[in-house]
Amino acid sequence: MEALSDLLNGFATALTPTNLAWAALGVILGTAVGVLPGIGPAMTVALLLPVTYGLEPTAAFIMFAGIFYGGMFGGSTTSILLNTPGESSSVITAIEGNLMARNGRASQALATAAIGSFVAGLIGTMLLVLLAPAIVDLAVGISAADYFAIMMLAFIAVTAVLGSSRIRGFASLAIGLTLGLIGIDLATGQQRLTFGIPQLADGIDIVVVAVGIFAIGEALWVAAHLRRRPADIIPTGRAFMSREDYRRSWRPWLRGTALGFPFGALPAGGAEIPTFLSYVTEKRLSRHKDEFGRGAIEGVAGPEASNNASAAGTLVPMLTLGLPTNATAAVMLAAFTGYGIQPGPLLFEREGDLVWALIASLFIGNTLLLVLNLPLAPLWARLLRTPRPYLYAGILFFASVGAYAVNASTIDLVILLVIGLLGFAMRRYGLPVVPAIIAVILGPRAEQQLRRALQLSNGEISGLWSSPLAKLIYLIIAVVLLWPLISRFVLRGRHPLAEAAAGAGVPLEAEPPPADDDRVPEERP
Repeated sequence: MEALSDLLNGFATALTPTNLAWAALGVILGTAVGVLPGIGPAMTVALLLPVTYGLEPTAAFIMFAGIFYGGMFGGSTTSILLNTPGESSSVITAIEGNLMARNGRASQALATAAIGSFVAGLIGTMLLVLLAPAIVDLAVGISAADYFAIMMLAFIAVTAVLGSSRIRGFASLAIGLTLGLIGIDLATGQQRLTFGIPQLADGIDIVVVAVGIFAIGEALWVAAHLRRRPADIIPTGRAFMSREDYRRSWRPWLRGTALGFPFGALPAGGAEIPTFLSYVTEKRLSRHKDEFGRGAIEGVAGPEASNNASAAGTLVPMLTLGLPTNATAAVMLAAFTGYGIQPGPLLFEREGDLVWALIASLFIGNTLLLVLNLPLAPLWARLLRTPRPYLYAGILFFASVGAYAVNASTIDLVILLVIGLLGFAMRRYGLPVVPAIIAVILGPRAEQQLRRALQLSNGEISGLWSSPLAKLIYLIIAVVLLWPLISRFVLRGRHPLAEAAAGAGVPLEAEPPPADDDRVPEERP
């Protein structure tokens, strides 16, 4: 009951005219950027993150919540219209959604995705309200060794499940950890990897890293693969669902929500597995099995609800433990650190008014998005007609302005370009960017907890696994690392996500190839 009382106080703050206007602006910006080809929720949040830095913290996070959910809503639009998932979690939505669009049912696919996202976001946010205080009470008793073990689990899990190669995943993780080391060591006062540049003594701002890897890296990648023939645009028409469509969709919405939220709340969860499980479940339970593979509405409703429920679930470990479980949560954590706010067990106690206003704004933003996305789907489709050179030139411009606005320093623009080139190289050689982003954020904190744990144990390495919780976490890490051998010699089956992606003709990657890279030879004069 105390949580519900705090939530009502949060609504009182979020529903003021000023904060309501910021929420509306956030959902519009988030959706508008999220529907652009090749831009997923994580890149949307990273690109628009600097916009919030000039605001008062409560207003900024209310706007940020709208951007977060708006990016999630917008990501389904590109998956359905252009078969271009913004993230690997949208791959399953693209399977049936793009087939529906090609069969002239784009409006129904967009509508069931929008309503499913609304239902899942509503239920997921309510579960966040009910579960977060209980998790905070448990997290207060976690020791430094336990925290270090949890962060190691986050590193290993995100490296193990993203990309086609674990070696590339660990290489990305190493890049992020190296970037996180830049600056002054707070324990010894020594400069690390600054190369004598005074501006690097304070380290590289997380916003610059996120915008550089996501926005600049993606823009350079698209520019390198630009084709003269534009991508086909599919008309969406009016977002209208028949009574039969609603009848076939409401159960998948609820089942997808039930599958997505628990996986999102787990440090090793993510949205890829629950979206696939939702797709398989709906295919098995549907009375229209013959439509799967030709554009079944259940194959859009369930996975999209699961995807958004998982997004709501990621806020649980982020707010209560300070652990991002995907790229979007990692960029959201950067927003907190940018304001000098440390997510964790004490966040609800120290910044209670801000946190509950943020959670209340999730309900508000979710409702505004449903109202906006149903009638404005044709508008988002027209945005996709923007010529790619103008589109990504605009992205480069706003990314540069945003990076400069963080510290008003020209060195940040140079760093932004260097990190953007790094992001381009990572895409070129197939390195997933999510482990790098999470390593930049959690690396310094993991180092701090490691030193604290060793100090408490007088330098004994056994102090890192002295508690039962730490031992359990390291056991889970061992299972995650050995899972390929277990699945090969015990289960002897293919990875289900790989099968689903192969069947859809979509690579299972965190950053899919650009929509205009249609493998058509370039015309020459």
